[in-house]
Amino acid sequence: MTANARPVLYSFRRCPFAMRARLALMIAGAGCDIREIKLSAKPAAMLEASPKGTVPVLVLHEGAVVDQSIDIMRWALARHDPEGWLGRDDHALIAANDGPFKHDLDRYKYPDRHGADPLVHREGGLTFLRELDARIAPEGQLCGSARGLADAAIMPFVRQFAATDPAWFGGLPLPHLKAWLEGHLGSALFASIMVRLSPWQEGDNAVPFAIGDGPSGQIQ
Repeated sequence: MTANARPVLYSFRRCPFAMRARLALMIAGAGCDIREIKLSAKPAAMLEASPKGTVPVLVLHEGAVVDQSIDIMRWALARHDPEGWLGRDDHALIAANDGPFKHDLDRYKYPDRHGADPLVHREGGLTFLRELDARIAPEGQLCGSARGLADAAIMPFVRQFAATDPAWFGGLPLPHLKAWLEGHLGSALFASIMVRLSPWQEGDNAVPFAIGDGPSGQIQ
C-alpha cells in the first residue's frame, strides 16, 4: 500500500460484525476503500493480511491490520466522533452480546450446523432481548437518548435474531426494543452502509467508502 493510499476494508454485506464496523467508519467519515468478499472464495490478499479469514479486516496505510470489528469501531471513532459515540459505550453489554447472545443466536439460526435445539437457544437469546428492552425503555437508546457505540455494536445482531422468524419476533412484548430496532434500520446511516457491491477481485477499481462525514442525522 502506498503512503497516500486509503485504508482497505474487507467486508461482507450481511455479516453483523462487518455491519457494525461499517457503521462506525461511516459516521466517523473514516475514508477507506471497501472490498466486498465472497465467503466461499476469500481473496488471497485478505488472507495474507489476516489469516483468521473472517470479516471485517481493515488494512491501514502503513500496513498495520485491525481485524476485530469492535477495534475497528473504536479506531474510527478515535479519529473523528461527530455524534459522541465513544461516550455512549458499554463494554460489559457488548461482551454479553458478543458472547452468550451470539452463542444462542448462532444455534437458533443454524441449529443443524451446531447440532443444537433452536428453541432452547431462542429462549436463551430472548433473555438478553428482554434486558435490552428494559435498558432502552427510559430514553430510547442503550446509553441515553442518542445513539452511540453500544447501539451500533449490538443492533446488527438483534436484526439477525429478529429476521430468523419475523412472525414470532413480531408477537413478542418488547415494544421499546422493536421501536429501537426499527429506528436504526430505517435510518439514513444504516441505508448508507448496506449498498450492494459485487465481490472484489484482484485488479478491480477501488470503491471508496465513508469519504467525508457520514450521515449523522438523528434516527428517524
